[in-house]
Amino acid sequence: MYSKTNCHVMWVLNKINDFSLASHHLEHEGAREAWIHKQDSDLSMRTLSTPSPALICPPNLPGFQNGKGSSTSSSSITGETVAMVHSPPPTRLTHPLIRLASRPQKEQASIERLPDHSMVQIFSFLPTNQLCRCARVCRRWYNLAWDPRLWRTIRLTGETINVDRALKVLTRRLCQDTPNVCLMLETVTVSGCRRLTDRGLYTIAQCCPELRRLEVSGCYNISNEAVFDVVSLCPNLEHLDVSGCSKVTCISLTREASIKLSPLHGKQISIRYLDMTDCFVLEDEGLHTIAAHCTQLTHLYLRRCVRLTDEGLRYLMIYCTSIKELSVSDCRFVSDFGLREIAKLESRLRYLSIAHCGRVTDVGIRYVAKYCSKLRYLNARGCEGITDHGVEYLAKNCTKLKSLDIGKCPLVSDTGLECLALNCFNLKRLSLKSCESITGQGLQIVAANCFDLQMLNVQDCEVSVEALRFVKRHCKRCVIEHTNPAFF
Repeated sequence: MYSKTNCHVMWVLNKINDFSLASHHLEHEGAREAWIHKQDSDLSMRTLSTPSPALICPPNLPGFQNGKGSSTSSSSITGETVAMVHSPPPTRLTHPLIRLASRPQKEQASIERLPDHSMVQIFSFLPTNQLCRCARVCRRWYNLAWDPRLWRTIRLTGETINVDRALKVLTRRLCQDTPNVCLMLETVTVSGCRRLTDRGLYTIAQCCPELRRLEVSGCYNISNEAVFDVVSLCPNLEHLDVSGCSKVTCISLTREASIKLSPLHGKQISIRYLDMTDCFVLEDEGLHTIAAHCTQLTHLYLRRCVRLTDEGLRYLMIYCTSIKELSVSDCRFVSDFGLREIAKLESRLRYLSIAHCGRVTDVGIRYVAKYCSKLRYLNARGCEGITDHGVEYLAKNCTKLKSLDIGKCPLVSDTGLECLALNCFNLKRLSLKSCESITGQGLQIVAANCFDLQMLNVQDCEVSVEALRFVKRHCKRCVIEHTNPAFF
């Protein structure tokens, strides 16, 4: 049940959307209306300027179909998103479109009565594009929308957006109070923006020294050099997501930054979270460089980095001894020798994914189980070399296991499940998809001992309806994923 405050916030957000739509129509009326607004303003373009929603919305409105519209950063280009900077709006909006889109006067007055701190709190729920639109509603909203507290995060998405230009204009506006630097900006998310290039990342590196989180997943046009600039000029960067950036093969400092650092400087890059999923060209030597420079890593995801081998994991364990979560799923060259290296993390390791690493057998599982006793999550789906012996050793040594995926392991049977159920009482998620040797008897043993089970996947398993009903009776909160049409 929503509280009165939440209902008020939702109502005001709807009102903001109405104002934003109206101001969006006004924005695309052409150069004549933009000139009128500029004349109404008593402040100069140089000191107060608002990035238009056109920064992050493709020009599909009539006013932009022929590439028309004013731009202070460059001339308009037909068919692409353009960066525009406008002066602040007049104190009151008098355009007829705004009057048509407005609600009754009584409702308008209720918004105007909200104190500034409440409006800032409501604006904090808006994405970057909506915040820019709100800044064009009236003078008060302009001042509130550019409150520095609202600009700790920039979030841009979309394939058509000209991200490089958008970042340039936004950072320029945010740097007005502190020339050349955005001291408040801590997070930049531009995932899936294929038009992001090294130029955009260089803008971030130059203007955002306090940056802590950068997500550029799916931006496949960025290269190593741009990433080097960011990690060198943003010393507080802790979270970096470059998944799907196929040109990125390494994470390191620039040569200039390395020369400036003294040999006694110690740990040079403060990144703790690194996601390099689908960086297909990453090789062992690149992982060696990453490990040597990012020694504080605690979360590392290398899914589908298909060129990595056991040698790369050996380098990793030499330098990065604090890793808690590691994924090498679909790295087909990782074998039991690689798991022996991973086991050196000992009790620090809590999450491990080795899904579809076809060279892993019970031997590798024994290494992990023996030394990583505090393991909570293990994904070994598709590791066909794992048998009941591996599951038994895992269950007896990793008794705090909460999530286990051994789907598509045809050599795992009810014997392994029985040992698992009698040792891992805290198990909450269990996937046995396509385990051909599993029967209803094994499931009943699991249900009778693991009362906290919340998810069970038995798709493509020969399991009777009676066994599924038994599970449901004993594990009432369990969601069962199955392929038996008789059970519902």
